[in-house]
Amino acid sequence: MIPPSLLPTLTGREPRVLVLWADDASPNLGVRALSTGTAAFVRGVWPAAHITFHNYGARNPRLPIGSLRSIVWERITGRRGMQDWFRSFDIVVDTRSGDSFSDIYGIRRLAMMTAVGEFARQAGVPVVLGPQTIGPFTTRFGRALGRVAARRARLVLARDSLSAGRAVELGAETTTLTTDVVFAIPQPSQRPNRDVVLSVSGLLWNPNPHVDSARYRETLTELHENLVRGGRSVAVLAHVLESGNHDSDVAAAREFAALTGCTDVVVPADLTEVRAVLGGAHAVIGSRMHACLNALSVGTPAVPLAYSDKFRPLLGDLGWAHSVDLRSAEDAVGEAMRQLASAEADDLGAVRDKASQSLFAGELALARCADALAR
Repeated sequence: MIPPSLLPTLTGREPRVLVLWADDASPNLGVRALSTGTAAFVRGVWPAAHITFHNYGARNPRLPIGSLRSIVWERITGRRGMQDWFRSFDIVVDTRSGDSFSDIYGIRRLAMMTAVGEFARQAGVPVVLGPQTIGPFTTRFGRALGRVAARRARLVLARDSLSAGRAVELGAETTTLTTDVVFAIPQPSQRPNRDVVLSVSGLLWNPNPHVDSARYRETLTELHENLVRGGRSVAVLAHVLESGNHDSDVAAAREFAALTGCTDVVVPADLTEVRAVLGGAHAVIGSRMHACLNALSVGTPAVPLAYSDKFRPLLGDLGWAHSVDLRSAEDAVGEAMRQLASAEADDLGAVRDKASQSLFAGELALARCADALAR
């Protein structure tokens, strides 16, 4: 947290902050971690900030994000009062859901999020890109949208060094390297005792563009067998709750438990519970990045089963080298078992110290940005 003597003000009072693309009721507990962590990050600069979240599941009708067409039409007609609503805030923190400042999830999603940020800027509200992954951009149009957003943001906060480099390439005027905001969330108090918690991803369990789903199922099943054979007890965790979307972890976790005979299936009620579960585990192996980041942030060693480029750079910046890339590993199970053994012997205190230093750098950059805006 920024020392009180250095705390900035934007308007002579505590600011009204709009946080885009995160909310504390999302079925994806990673998104809840993003919202809670972003709030803690912002309050590290403005302790009494008034924070409003806007996301697909927590919408204000004045910002119609049903489609790109609907938001462009509102910008033209002004019937809902979107621009006036934007003007009720002092600053916008655009999280892009943590990893959606990219075209790998489709141009429509990138265009929608870019349009919202641009219309907020046109309303006269400064836009900061909160700590997040930047890129990759695989299309010419996607890269063009990335340049627009990066160059017009007052500050770009990258949560890994690869993203910071991409922001500079896009032409961002001010870029600061920080880390994921999950490390800003307070520590849980209750810590139930478990051995290995295995996070099963519904996204990867079913056909997907990232990895072969049949091979993913085989990998998890063999990994479970190896753990049990080695005398470890395993609990299966759903980190994305039921929502009607195909990538919910609940059905996948229960199906996996039925296949393997695992009797401990954890479907947490909220972010607080999942952090307590992870904090009480001896180790975590997971395909959801925030299941692993949540674990590391509460002091539990974690081995990510990575399916994209967002895992390794962030963890590497924190000095955590224990991960398995499902896209390229020839023996994912053997590698996961080796990484688990080394992770449990590693120093997590150094990781959390590095995360605290990185978050402070981000808070300081936000404070300086606010000071510049106030002049």
